[in-house]
Amino acid sequence: MGSKKEIIFFTTNKNKVKEIKDLADSEAKNITIVHREYDYPELQLEEIEAVAKESANYIKKKVAIKKPFFIEDSGLFIHALNGFPGPFSAFVFNKIGNEGILKLMADKEGEERRASFKTVVAFCESFEKEPILFVGTAEGKIAEKVRGEGGFGYDPIFEFEGKTFAERNTDEKNRVSHRGRAFMKLLNYIS
Repeated sequence: MGSKKEIIFFTTNKNKVKEIKDLADSEAKNITIVHREYDYPELQLEEIEAVAKESANYIKKKVAIKKPFFIEDSGLFIHALNGFPGPFSAFVFNKIGNEGILKLMADKEGEERRASFKTVVAFCESFEKEPILFVGTAEGKIAEKVRGEGGFGYDPIFEFEGKTFAERNTDEKNRVSHRGRAFMKLLNYIS
């Protein structure tokens, strides 16, 4: 067995670091994820693919680092709200949280509660190349109320196949979540 590949993950969210480290370990990938706390500006663009790509390019310019690294950006897209909060998910969560989203959805029923989660991972293999994007999605719905003790962010209100992401352990969530799917594509690419 060769030496492990070291990949840096720039984020201020320790929950996301735990998810990818657990995934790399459970999949027996020969990869070490190194967390680097770095608060880069959250660009407010219409598409999270553009946000992820520009964020990775920003880090390339600002941080003197010559190792492969990646960043991750996610969004919750609620169909009845025309895709809101989408690329503004972190900002909206910090302002109104899950309770605010539930209030916006109070009069919505059945199909109107459909939502999707999307993650875009931007991986920079080298400083000469453009970031490579890995996308993961999960289709579900907005739950009627906050449920579950696990997860973080919108996990307690995003329901997938009868359970919210917060009602699943990390391993179970990683197998079905948008972030788990995007992280898996990244890990498979690297290994």
